[in-house]
Amino acid sequence: MSLHIVVINDASTARGGATGLALLSARLMRDRGHRVTLFAGDEGSNPSLTAAGVEVVATGGTRLLHQPKVQAVTRGLYNTATRNALAAWIAANDSPETVYHVHGWGQILSPSIFAALQPVAPRTVTHAHDFFLACPNGVFTHYKTASPCRLRPLSIACLTSNCDKRSYPHKLWRVARTAALRRSFDQSLNWGAIAIIHPDMAPMMELAGYARDRMMLLRNPVTPYSDTRIPAEDNNRLFYIGRIEPDKGVGDLVAAAVQAEMPLTVIGEGSERAALSAAYPDVTFTGWKSHEEIAHLVQGARGVAMASRHGEPFALVVAEASQSGLPVILSDSALLASEVVAKGLGYACDIRVPGALRQTIARLRDAPTDEVRAMSTRAFARTAPLAQAPNGWADELEALYHRVLQTQRF
Repeated sequence: MSLHIVVINDASTARGGATGLALLSARLMRDRGHRVTLFAGDEGSNPSLTAAGVEVVATGGTRLLHQPKVQAVTRGLYNTATRNALAAWIAANDSPETVYHVHGWGQILSPSIFAALQPVAPRTVTHAHDFFLACPNGVFTHYKTASPCRLRPLSIACLTSNCDKRSYPHKLWRVARTAALRRSFDQSLNWGAIAIIHPDMAPMMELAGYARDRMMLLRNPVTPYSDTRIPAEDNNRLFYIGRIEPDKGVGDLVAAAVQAEMPLTVIGEGSERAALSAAYPDVTFTGWKSHEEIAHLVQGARGVAMASRHGEPFALVVAEASQSGLPVILSDSALLASEVVAKGLGYACDIRVPGALRQTIARLRDAPTDEVRAMSTRAFARTAPLAQAPNGWADELEALYHRVLQTQRF
C-alpha cells in the first residue's frame, strides 16, 4: 500500500547525522513508491531532493545560533510560526494514509510542532536520535565531571544540577524548553511510536515518563567505508573522524595518541582544530572529507577512536569503521561500548581515569597481528553488526509506518 510520509526536520540539507538520516529516509521511501513530503524549518533549498520527487515545504527559518539572542531564546522555547505553518499544512493535506515522522526539531522548529501534530498523534512517529526528548542537555551526562547522569529529568535534583556544557543559565533555558516539550508532546495522547536507536536508551527514556511499549528499536543504517576488509593488522595509524569540539574529547585523544607514540590522523573541523594543530605538529589534521575521501584515507588505519565526554547513544563513525574491518576504541559511556567489547570488535575505556586512554591506544598499537586480524575479520563479517544496511532500515521503517496506521484504526 502506497503511503504519504511526511518527514519533519529542522534542516533540508545535512549538517549532521540526524539530518542525514532524515533525508536518507525520504529518498528511500520515495524509491519505494511512496509519496514523500519534507517539512523543513529552513529555506528548503535542496535540489537533489526535489529531483528525487520529494516535495519540500519550507518555513524559511534559521538556526538558533544565527538569530539575534532574544529572538533565539523565545523561538527556541516555542516557535509559534512553525506551529501555525505545520498545523495549516496538516489541515489542508492530511489523509488517513498519511504518516508523520519527526526527526530534528531543536534548532529551528522547536517543541511547538508537537502541538500542531496532536490531532494526528496516532499517526506520528518521533525519532530519538539523541536524548533531547527526555533530558535537558540531551545526553544524560554531567558535563562538568564527564560522568553519566541518571537523575529524573526536571526533578528537583535535575533542576539544581549544574550539568550543562555551557553554563547554568543555559541549563535553565534548556529546562524551560523541556517543560514546553512535555506540554506539547503530551504523553496522555496516543502518539504512534518513539523510535529509539539503541536498546539501552529505553530505561533513560522511561525516567522522563515515556512508556516502554511506545518505544520501537530502529538501529541506524550505515554504509561502510570499504567494500573489502581493510587489513588493519598491517597498519599502524589511528584515526579520529568527527567534530573537533571539547565535548568530543579530541584534545584528550590527541594528547593520548602522542604520549602512546601512535601516529594519528584527525578528519573533521571544529573550534579546537587550530589550537590542537599548532600544539601537535606531528598529528595530521585534514579538515572535512567526503565519505569517498575518508574511505581512501582509512585504508591505512589500524583503528578508529572516539573519546566523547558524554554518553553517545550511537556513533555513526564507529559503525562505519567497524563494518569496514577496523577495530574501534571508544569511551565506556557510549551505549555501543558494551557491544563493541562483548563482540570483540575493539576496546572501551573510562576516559576520566588518568592514563586510561593512552593505555588503551597503546594496547591497540601493541596488539599481536593475529588479535588485530581477528577483530578486523569479525567486524567485517557483520555477523553481529552494530548497525544495519540502508535497505534493512527502509524495511523496518515501512513496517513501523504500516503498524502505526493499523493500530490507530482500532
